[in-house]
Amino acid sequence: MTISEKVAYLKGLAEGLAVDTEKSKEGKLISVMIDILEEVGLSIEDLEATTDELSDALDAVSDDLSDVEDDLYGDDDDCDCCDCDDDEEFFQVECPNCGEILDIDEDVLDAGVIQCPACKQKFALDLYDEEECGCGCDHDDEIVAEVEEAPAPKKSTKKTAKK
Repeated sequence: MTISEKVAYLKGLAEGLAVDTEKSKEGKLISVMIDILEEVGLSIEDLEATTDELSDALDAVSDDLSDVEDDLYGDDDDCDCCDCDDDEEFFQVECPNCGEILDIDEDVLDAGVIQCPACKQKFALDLYDEEECGCGCDHDDEIVAEVEEAPAPKKSTKKTAKK
């Protein structure tokens, strides 16, 4: 039973009991209270209807926003093949000279060369894929460190002529 139905029942009950709303002070009070309750009940029903409409509209906007986010950022949440952390921005590399484990970020990785802070030797970084899991994430990429050799000095091909 809604509030309006309850107020209508109360109004019918007051009429059925023959409450004198014209001469009796109590009757006038009850009549005014029932009229106020009727207005409050109608207002509440209007608010409930408006709330339902707004809730439906908000659900539609939320669904649309979710679609836009999927289109814009991609659907990366579907990688169920492993426990990879796609938000990880640091990689671990072992220095081939001293064995020190280094944490490097993607910028250093893109540069391709790193200087070990422990032994001060430079080495090149090389990425390769041994096996792909097929999920499209980069968790299978391994970083391999190779010692970068300094270029050997060129031998001069000029011969000095003796006179």
